[in-house]
Amino acid sequence: QVQLVESGGGLVQAGGSLRLSCAASGRTFSSLNMGWSRQAPGKEREFVAAISRSGDSTYYADSVKGRFTISRDNAKNTVYLQMNSLKREDTAVYACAAGSGIVFTRPSYYGYWGQGTQVTVSS
Repeated sequence: QVQLVESGGGLVQAGGSLRLSCAASGRTFSSLNMGWSRQAPGKEREFVAAISRSGDSTYYADSVKGRFTISRDNAKNTVYLQMNSLKREDTAVYACAAGSGIVFTRPSYYGYWGQGTQVTVSS
């Protein structure tokens, strides 16, 4: 069992930045692929970023490419999502995910999800 706790959400103006953190426990962190998804009211969940176990490989959805950066610190059992140049359409609940499958770029390979943290971008 993996427990995931997100933090760092909040209210920010368009063009601003936020950094989300997700602390994992329950399994060896370096054995887990990690990802971030988001869900806005009335919209489907979108898988926005992922990072491989070693941190050597990353994935980004087109909607956030060039603005968001995922990283991990295996010594701290934490994954981060640095969000820059935020737009109103980035407003959503952001949840981190953990998985141990071969593929790390697809949400179906993630078996553990956090509760999420709200990010609100105002104009």
